This record gives sequence, structure tokens and C-alpha cells, in this order.
Amino acid sequence: MAHINIKSDRIEYFDPKFQGIVSGYISGGATPAATNVIEKFPFATDANATDVGDLTQSRSTASGQSSSESGYTSGGNLPGLSNVVDKFPFSADSNATDVGDLTQARYGLTGQSSSVSGYSSGGDTFPGPFSNTIDKFSFSADANATDVGNLTLSRQSASGQSSTISGYTTGGFNFTPGLNIIDKFPFSSDANATDVGDLTQARSGPTGQSSTESGYTSGGFSPAAPAGPSTTVDKFPFSSDANATDVGDLTQARSGPAGQSSTVSGYTSGGILPSNVYVNVIDKFPFSADANATDVGDLTQSKSGIAGQQI
Repeated sequence: MAHINIKSDRIEYFDPKFQGIVSGYISGGATPAATNVIEKFPFATDANATDVGDLTQSRSTASGQSSSESGYTSGGNLPGLSNVVDKFPFSADSNATDVGDLTQARYGLTGQSSSVSGYSSGGDTFPGPFSNTIDKFSFSADANATDVGNLTLSRQSASGQSSTISGYTTGGFNFTPGLNIIDKFPFSSDANATDVGDLTQARSGPTGQSSTESGYTSGGFSPAAPAGPSTTVDKFPFSSDANATDVGDLTQARSGPAGQSSTVSGYTSGGILPSNVYVNVIDKFPFSADANATDVGDLTQSKSGIAGQQI
């Protein structure tokens, strides 16, 4: 679905898969039991989510991707590890279908979306090592993913962001309980990521959002004293390689939420509180100004470890 920019002298068409104008989606997650539920909430109004379908597998800590026509949920924890890439349509409320496999079965991976491909980066191959793999799969045909590069550091539980030309993997966890790294890899060629900056907090289990100009990292678990879930919303620029700045707070400190992006706002959905209580809150924060998030609705289930998509 192409968006339209009206300039004084021309009309520009652009089609970023990392933003939507209709709805945000939430797929999978833990309640604490793994769930297969696909939920949807509108961008035009502040409202609760509705249950619109099921994944082929109940799973948590999967990664989410979005094309113009479909949402994707890849990998995750069943319990046990999954390599499945599920696809569900945006045009109708319907169940997902299994359309391919990742190169590694893993959980705690994160997702990015270009105009033609979905990406899954990092994760944990338990009982094997943490993964630095960047997988890519096509939106135009149902097929298995291919390994197209490596992150600068093997890790799980990072967040993902996308510009029109690059994917980003921020934060995460390996043998260090929280990382502040911002990695960037190109969409135009298959290549390794480079370290281009730092978050304001080292943290694991945050989620990501993307405006046309900036990436956002929200929530997560910070190991800094006093250790616990974070309310912080960080922002970093796409136009240059630079550190993030703290631009606001979520309504609740939580880790393991899902992220969605409209053309004007970022959303942080679900998660788990410091008391290990699962939440159903949908927070929204503006892209046009640095400001705190507001509570704009509820998921159908309180859950954490969720994948996010948008159209």
C-alpha cells in the first residue's frame, strides 16, 4: 500500500513496509503459555485490539516482518525452537500459513523489513550458541530464508528498526545481561552489520519502531542498578550514524513488548512488568515531537515476547 507525500511542486509516492496507515498487528507471545493468536488494532482511532486469526504454531519471542500485503512471524520458542516463517494476509482476517524456513531454528530474534524482503537477525539456538545470523526471505514468493550476513555481536532479545535503505538491530543480551549496541546492515546488498552507535541504556527485551527519519527503541530490561524493566523510549537518526537520545517514557516499565509503526506514531504493545505480571496495554507515542507515550487500548490477552507487524 503506497503512501503519498504532496509537495508544493510534485506528488511523491513511497511505500515503506516498516510503517502502516491502517492497522497494527500482534502475533504470538507468552501468557505465560505460548499462544498462536494474531491480533489487530486500528491506527486511525485509539481502540482495543481484536483477535483476527491464528499462527500455525503457538510460540513466543519470534520476529515480525511486514510486506504491502502480508504480515510474517518467523522463528520463536514453542517451547523448543522453531524455524518456521508464517504469513498471514492483511486484506482479510485469516489464519497464517507456513511459507518457509529460517536457516536456523532460534528464539529471541528480531525482525526488519525492506520493500522486497523480510529479515530475521540474531537469536538463541539453545542449547547451542547465541546467533549473529542475518536471514533474508522474499516477499514476492514463498521460499526459505538465506543467510546474508552477520551482526557485530551474537545476541538474542534485541529490537529491530528499518529505514528505507537499512535494517537496524539494537540492544539485546548475550553473556552480558544487557547491550547498548546499535547495528546497521544494508538492504541493497548482502553484507555484515556495522556498529553505528549506542542506546542510552544497555538493555535486553526492548522493542523497535521506525519513523521515516528515526529509529526508536522502547522498554526492555536494564541491568543497571536498580535492575529491572525500563520505561525509556530512545531515538536515533537514520541520516547519520550516531548515539540515541532519551525522548520519552512508556506508561509502564516493561520488557518483551511488540512494536508497531504508523506514519505518525510508534506503538508498544504488551510486555511483562517488574513483578512478572503480564500486561495488555497498547502505548502510543508521537514521531513529530519528543514526548511520553499514552495508553490507547488493550490487547485481547496480557502477554510478553510478542512479534509486531503493520499495514
